Amino acid sequence: MDHFELLNRDYVLRPDHIEFYNKNGFIKLKNVFDEPVLKHFGQLISEKVGEKTQKVDDLSKRDTYGKAFLQIFNLWTENKEIQKFIFSKRLAKIATELMQVEGVRMYHDQALFKESSGGYTPWHADQYYWPLSSDKTITAWIPLQKIDPEMGPLEFSAGSQVISEGRALAISDESEKEIEKRLRVTDFKKVSEPFDLGEVSFHSGWVFHRAGPNSTNQIRKVMTAIYMDKDMKLIAPQNEGQKNDWETWCPGVKIGEVIDSQLNPILFEKNT
Repeated sequence: MDHFELLNRDYVLRPDHIEFYNKNGFIKLKNVFDEPVLKHFGQLISEKVGEKTQKVDDLSKRDTYGKAFLQIFNLWTENKEIQKFIFSKRLAKIATELMQVEGVRMYHDQALFKESSGGYTPWHADQYYWPLSSDKTITAWIPLQKIDPEMGPLEFSAGSQVISEGRALAISDESEKEIEKRLRVTDFKKVSEPFDLGEVSFHSGWVFHRAGPNSTNQIRKVMTAIYMDKDMKLIAPQNEGQKNDWETWCPGVKIGEVIDSQLNPILFEKNT
């Protein structure tokens, strides 16, 4: 099969998929991609991450955030092949249907490679960093290989998108401690499971999530794509992270405007 055929083929969501996502703030979907697609694009993404991380500090010299993963942004702008993967109709349509919006734009992508002996990723909510006007945001977390428990798969606090405490914390030892303490007194179930090859998770911007350390001798290779409602507007930044995101991912957009810069193309619209 052509590598790109699957990228444009619909993944059929059932009503219970959407119901699960609405309730829990995340969902894991099996067989979103197959082995040939992941092998092809995984190699391209790995090569680009390798190019971009030749001069990183040794693990022992990094802080908690730095030990959690190698993080490379917006690979879609640097490689036309990778762009086909990130811009795939298959992913964007899933994102649109889970959020129950009319269409989605690109916010940005990230490669998240957790090295062998890489540390844990602290509890956090992504939207702390995003100057966006609504909670209609979603991240596709795409493992490029099978992820066993020892590699640090993504862990979710199911339903925690309704909690406001902890939203003002950046990814840090403090966020791990404070959010863990808050979650301990709730009934939200912690979901930490391996990922089969081809399985992809989608999580909302305000759901709390983390990942354990990678205790294997392999790199945990994950690509992510972050989508937002096509009608999303920019709000005034509420912290330095949001100010940086405005300048980096929404260039030229003014507060109150729909985020439609050259970095934020519409990737899927219903009825088009």
